[in-house]
Amino acid sequence: MMPKKSTRDIPPNATTMAKTSTVARSQKTPKFSTRAVNRCFRCGRRHGYMRDFGLCRICFRELANEGMIPGIRKSSW
Repeated sequence: MMPKKSTRDIPPNATTMAKTSTVARSQKTPKFSTRAVNRCFRCGRRHGYMRDFGLCRICFRELANEGMIPGIRKSSW
């Protein structure tokens, strides 16, 4: 049986995609400014990141469908 991952900084209801060690490493201030990586605050994913919301595309869609992001609603035409 594998030991449980430590999820101190990640909310318990989030689907963890990134390893905890990479999330912790990205929270430190980098030696050079170009090494800074934007990560989703909910799951730690770095690809598909939206700066305006601080979320990845997957978490953004989940929260938008639940109505948790003010001013965002699903479009239909």
